[in-house]
Amino acid sequence: MTGTGIKTKYLNGTTLKALAMFLMFLDHTCWTIAFDHQWMTCVGRLAFPLFAFLVVEGYRHTGNFKRYLKRMFLFALISEIPFNLMTGGALINPFHQNVMFTFCLALLLLRMVDKAWERSWGKGIFVAVFGGCLGYGLGFLAFVDYYGYGIITVLIFWLGRKVRYGRLLELAALAYINVELIGGMSYVLTLWGREIWIPQQAFALLALIPIWLYNGQRGPGGKKWQYFGYAFYPAHILILALLAMAGVSL
Repeated sequence: MTGTGIKTKYLNGTTLKALAMFLMFLDHTCWTIAFDHQWMTCVGRLAFPLFAFLVVEGYRHTGNFKRYLKRMFLFALISEIPFNLMTGGALINPFHQNVMFTFCLALLLLRMVDKAWERSWGKGIFVAVFGGCLGYGLGFLAFVDYYGYGIITVLIFWLGRKVRYGRLLELAALAYINVELIGGMSYVLTLWGREIWIPQQAFALLALIPIWLYNGQRGPGGKKWQYFGYAFYPAHILILALLAMAGVSL
């Protein structure tokens, strides 16, 4: 097989983000106006791990961490009212914050761990464990989307690029987080006369397939695509929230 043939199997950052956005849209559509189409939320489980991975890639490649964090925080603020309308039908909900606040906390955690890692591998591991516990608690205290589980997921993808057997770490950690800790609604699958219960959240593990096919390239689109990705989040949830409030149902 030629080198060109191998490259056709890989996905760039633009493709991963487009896939994540599409899957997120399906998930939120099921949540708001398409309750009977549970397949949408099943495939939508892949969206968060994809975004968590892309946040790590954004952190690794940004030339200005403060600007990256400020941009994330700005869109977190912009997204909060649309998110509140979508999740609770009210303008204010202090008990559930949108996912961009999750990523803001995760970025601060990554910065702390990364600084320690630069000094030594041992200090990096120690701070990663401490920071992971801290981030886990803060996720619940701040009521951010995906709570502490989401913050830990971002850290796992960062560590997966730092240690040997990183893919094994990602698989094991995501399986534990999504199957054991989050779990949620389950489906029954019958194989050879035996019933196997599969948690809905377990579908999130399938996100590792496109993530592991990522070629490390940013892909086309530039700044316009970057800001479209940020704006898509509040825009689509606002539209879905308004449709749901108008009584639209699919």
